Amino acid sequence: MSGESGDSAEEVGESSAEVIRFDAVDHGDGAVVLQVSGEVDTLTAPMLSERIAATLPSANLLVLDLSSVTFLGSAGLAALVAAKDDVQQQGRRLTLVCGSRIVTRALEATGLLGLFDTADGVPEALSPTA
Repeated sequence: MSGESGDSAEEVGESSAEVIRFDAVDHGDGAVVLQVSGEVDTLTAPMLSERIAATLPSANLLVLDLSSVTFLGSAGLAALVAAKDDVQQQGRRLTLVCGSRIVTRALEATGLLGLFDTADGVPEALSPTA
């Protein structure tokens, strides 16, 4: 398992203590896990989209680990749907690890949960049968 980590932490607004963070780890065989931490809202969703776009060329399987997301707004949901479309157009796979009621509830409430392949955790997402 090769582990190349790309850390990026960016402040969201001058007075906000909330930070969005991305950690990408290459698991070999074209599988990349992108862990997202913090709030995914109108201000941070474009950062998520950019990070997904930057990660996608090296990933046959992109696992988005959302278990550390503390808020998922409509802009974040739109970014996930756009990522799903991009992945499908490129013949790649996307699996979400929701990991929290916050993420699961947002996807369920909007009827989007069934659109995505999901896994209970990163190990399950990386297994060949995921």
